[in-house]
Amino acid sequence: MVKRFHYGRLMHKALRGLMADVLSEVARHGLPGKHHFFITFDTTHPGVDIPDHLRARYPEEMTIVLQDWFGDLSVAGERFAVTLNFGEVPERLVVPFDSISTFVDPSVEFGLRFDAGEEPGGDETGDSPPPSSASSQSSSSASAREAEVAAEKKGGDIVSLDQFRKH
Repeated sequence: MVKRFHYGRLMHKALRGLMADVLSEVARHGLPGKHHFFITFDTTHPGVDIPDHLRARYPEEMTIVLQDWFGDLSVAGERFAVTLNFGEVPERLVVPFDSISTFVDPSVEFGLRFDAGEEPGGDETGDSPPPSSASSQSSSSASAREAEVAAEKKGGDIVSLDQFRKH
């Protein structure tokens, strides 16, 4: 029996489903209009599959942009895969949705931020402590911050689950 609802975990699950739905639509029909995405993810997360030279360049966090050129975008289960150009060399990346820390579409002033310590899953019986309120705003990736700043300059909001937490 559930002793309490873990709204943070439920929100994460729903918002990761939203990302999966959006990327699935893009995989089928391409990007509509001026939509494009800045996606920042943890390169150390289990299931992230990137070439070794990219892992060496981005040992903790990486931001990718899906805009003008990308290929073979696919969504399967709890991850997506895409081919991107790095120095005119196509590279295949596999990114689990739960490795993503930010998902921003500056064209419509939309963004999601998943804070550290708020991983979905865990004990749904209510026996586990609530998710940490620590924020993962310090970023080793300048491009992640640039994506956030771009959204903020346009007046967009980054949705943070902190606002829904009981303090």
